[in-house]
Amino acid sequence: LPRVSKPYITLRYLFFHLLSFELLNLDLTGSSFGSFICSPLVLFIMPLILYLDNNIINLTIRLYLQQKGLYMKEFVPVLKRTKLFAGVGEDEITAMLSCLGARLHTFKKGEYVLRQGEHLNEILVLAEGSLHIQRDDYWGNRSILRHIGVGEIFGEAYVAPESGTLLNDVLALEDSSVFFFDAKRVITTCSSACRFHTIVVQNLFFAISEKNRSLVQKLDYMSRRTTREKLISYLSEEAKKENSPYITIPFNRQQLADYLSVDRSAMSNELCKMRDEGLLEFERNRFKLREKT
Repeated sequence: LPRVSKPYITLRYLFFHLLSFELLNLDLTGSSFGSFICSPLVLFIMPLILYLDNNIINLTIRLYLQQKGLYMKEFVPVLKRTKLFAGVGEDEITAMLSCLGARLHTFKKGEYVLRQGEHLNEILVLAEGSLHIQRDDYWGNRSILRHIGVGEIFGEAYVAPESGTLLNDVLALEDSSVFFFDAKRVITTCSSACRFHTIVVQNLFFAISEKNRSLVQKLDYMSRRTTREKLISYLSEEAKKENSPYITIPFNRQQLADYLSVDRSAMSNELCKMRDEGLLEFERNRFKLREKT
């Protein structure tokens, strides 16, 4: 908050003290009311207090916006590592934040970033924390569609004019910070037609293509008939991504069951059977896949 001088604080205190004293002794039915309205206390001091208060409020807002801008700049190195800003330097990203209409919002653990039925005109990038894209049916059964990690883009599927409202919720799994970029500003190059903006548009296209591939892979998991087949398909794909039999997944047991759309108890039993058969080892969300002997 901005510093406020002691003389102003004293003047403000005396003003409200005198004002309350005058109001307590005011006869609203007599001529004293007109005298009160025309008194120097009301004609001169009150406008001065209101003017100074307004200046302090405006200064507070400016300081808040400046701090918000500095707060956004702290995440520029994170943005540089995202697919959206690949090939763009930190200085250029900083300059582009206002061009792209960037806003940074923070969410506490358990808060919703987006809700079903909302309209979205922005492209979002997770700067800190982790999120789940999920959907609950009428009876409260939950399906997890996707885990969002730091640097990942989401929300771009709903920025088309005819895309309608959001079909899913986005939930913060921990305290998180999310960048909101104006979709029209992202896909429309600015008047200066800077080279870096063109790179961002190209990166957005590549990121959407990669996400479509992930959705196709998710459909492959869902098309498997049994819980075991779904687990094998998912864990095998994760091991391929890591190029290692040792993998750490971003889900606990219930979340993994929701992601694969299977019953948690049945899935846990199947994991234990697979472990007893020597197919894998696991502890919490860490797995080691073993070759068949």
